[in-house]
Amino acid sequence: MKHRRPRIGLALGSGSARGWSHIGVIRVLERAGISPEIVCGTSIGSLVGAAYAAGQLDRLHLWVDGLKWPAVVRLLDLKWGGGLIEGGKLVEFLRQQFDDQSIEQLPKKFACVATDLASGREVWLRESSVVDAVRASIALPGLFTPAWQEGRLLVDGALVNPVPVSLCRAMGADIVIAVDLNWDLLGQRKRISGEAGAAEAPAVNGRVRAALARLRPAARRLAEPAPNMPSMLDVLTTSLNIMQVRITQSRLAGEPADAMIRPKLSGVAAMDFHRAAIAIAEGERAAECALPMIRELLD
Repeated sequence: MKHRRPRIGLALGSGSARGWSHIGVIRVLERAGISPEIVCGTSIGSLVGAAYAAGQLDRLHLWVDGLKWPAVVRLLDLKWGGGLIEGGKLVEFLRQQFDDQSIEQLPKKFACVATDLASGREVWLRESSVVDAVRASIALPGLFTPAWQEGRLLVDGALVNPVPVSLCRAMGADIVIAVDLNWDLLGQRKRISGEAGAAEAPAVNGRVRAALARLRPAARRLAEPAPNMPSMLDVLTTSLNIMQVRITQSRLAGEPADAMIRPKLSGVAAMDFHRAAIAIAEGERAAECALPMIRELLD
């Protein structure tokens, strides 16, 4: 009897700026002749996954390679209410830079995860505009305002499913390769990779706080931490890291992937979107380490 080739699914996890590491992972898989037919993502994983599923990964890679901190700031339409960032500028930018198709038209099967803010239920986005689906999946609570879709307020899928292995299975994947970006964030001091990154990180945090402080006096007080206390932004991002790590551990225990890729990214902060080269290189390294196991699965 002739056996069909197993369908490979790629589950790209959440992790804010650490998500550029997914680009490196995909590059290594493609060079090795491993081309997943099913791509699922949560949060930043949905953005990279959508670009890959649409055949526009090269375009995304080129953009993030040239992304500097001032350009990141220009995409942040700060507000007060529902979240610090409205997200309109980012959505408009994505529509201008990348071809916005419906999910059903993509060359690869794609879906992403969001969370229904009212019910707390996991929402699988498998239809409608790619950009609209990604916008909902990346709506990190406290930072991005929720996205309104079909009568529901949707927020970041990392609240319920940070590494969407279960979605890949539901989409028909026989073998799931998962990428966990947050596994090494707890219990370690932040490691800043490279001299430029070490010099930039304090300045980046300061600029974010300064931008926040310009909103209004109340925000200014929140942006200025007391002596020996972390800033509001640091507390928020660290708390979200704890949540993502714990939920990921729980979900993967019950829904394990066939192969797991875990880049070491504790030195990349949530807002370090301008440090793509470091994240991509670490994604490549981690994927290279996982290749023997993946090849054995496919033999």
